[in-house]
Amino acid sequence: MSNNPTVTLYPLVNYTFGTKEAQPEEDPSVAARLQRLQNDYEMTGMRRTVEGVLVVHEHNHPHVLMLQIANSFFKLPGDYLKPGEDEIDGLKARLDERLAPVVNTYNNNTSNHEDWQIGECLSVWWRPNFETFMYPYIPAHVTKPKEQKKIFLVHLPEKKILSVPKNMKLLAVPLFELYDNAQRYGPQLSAIPHLLNCIRNLSYFSRIIAFCTYSKN
Repeated sequence: MSNNPTVTLYPLVNYTFGTKEAQPEEDPSVAARLQRLQNDYEMTGMRRTVEGVLVVHEHNHPHVLMLQIANSFFKLPGDYLKPGEDEIDGLKARLDERLAPVVNTYNNNTSNHEDWQIGECLSVWWRPNFETFMYPYIPAHVTKPKEQKKIFLVHLPEKKILSVPKNMKLLAVPLFELYDNAQRYGPQLSAIPHLLNCIRNLSYFSRIIAFCTYSKN
């Protein structure tokens, strides 16, 4: 990994957004999610989760693409890995599941996970117990954390079609909205402006690319 990676941000209008079939959450509540985490831990050990930070710009200000669920809950695209699954290949597959368009007669896009360029690991978060709290470090008294979450920067191409499950929204959230706003977005998402500040070479590419949209019946 380069000490000073160059990241090119393209205009939000360069990207086309469609929809696809809904993807209901696996768990109906936080308690159910933590119970499943405990069950999985007993069978396979520590859960490994990967998420991607997709950044565009509008008016030369970075915006992060985030999924919104039920008009209140925000999350980055990604999910937990299968036991033994490579984290980069796994993140590409999870990005496909969440955001890749469905190939049909209206859309001959042949995108697959090779189109995702996974960049720098921005942060690692740890869940020490079967609780909601995660930390950007392993507490000294914890020897067996229950979950590890890695957040990677995803280098977007100049244009791309993204399809969002019908039960979710994909929002472009400006950094000034995320900054110091843990009350609304939580500590992980509100930390993204700090994480991106470590990337000194942010390049804002302004050419607008127009291409045909598609619809899905």
